[in-house]
Amino acid sequence: MAGASPITGEMSNSKVAAVFATEAEARDAAEGVRAALELDATQVQVVTPMDAHPGRKLEPESRGIFRTILVAHAKLGVVGIVVGALAFWALYAMGLPMIVLNAPFALGALLAFGAVAGLMLGGLVSLRPDHDAYILAVRDALAAGRCAVVVHAFSMDQRARAAEALQARGGETTSTL
Repeated sequence: MAGASPITGEMSNSKVAAVFATEAEARDAAEGVRAALELDATQVQVVTPMDAHPGRKLEPESRGIFRTILVAHAKLGVVGIVVGALAFWALYAMGLPMIVLNAPFALGALLAFGAVAGLMLGGLVSLRPDHDAYILAVRDALAAGRCAVVVHAFSMDQRARAAEALQARGGETTSTL
C-alpha cells in the first residue's frame, strides 16, 4: 500500500471508472481486476443505480476533504513563499535599483505575491478539476440504469494497468489525472 499524496494528503488521487451494461458484468470485471492487479477489496468498488450514496464509493476520502484543503493550502502556500524569496534573491543579485533601494518592501511584496499564488494553486488542487469527467461519467451511467466499476489506484502505474484491464473486459473507462 502506498503512502499519502505529498500535496493533498490523500491515499488515492488516481481513480478509474469503467461503465458496464449490467451489474453482473460489472461485478465480474471488478473481481477480475482485483485478482489480476492484486488490489485490496476497498480499492475496487461496484457502483449500481440502487446504491443510496454512490458518491461515497466514487470519492471515499471526501469525508476528509477539510484535511485535504488544509494540507494543500499549507504546503503550496509555503512553496509560494519560497518562490517569492527566490525571486527576490535573484532580482537583488541582478542589482535592479528598484529592488536594491527598496529591499524590505520588495521582499515583502514578493513574499506576499508568492504566498497568494501558492494559496490559489492550493485552492485549485482542492477543487479536484480532474475528477469532474470521472464523476460525471459514472453519474450519467447510473442515471441510464448502467453500473460502474471504480478503482482507487495508489499510483499512476496502477491506474494505467487498471484502465487497461477494465477496457479489456469491455468497460468504457474514464480516469482522473
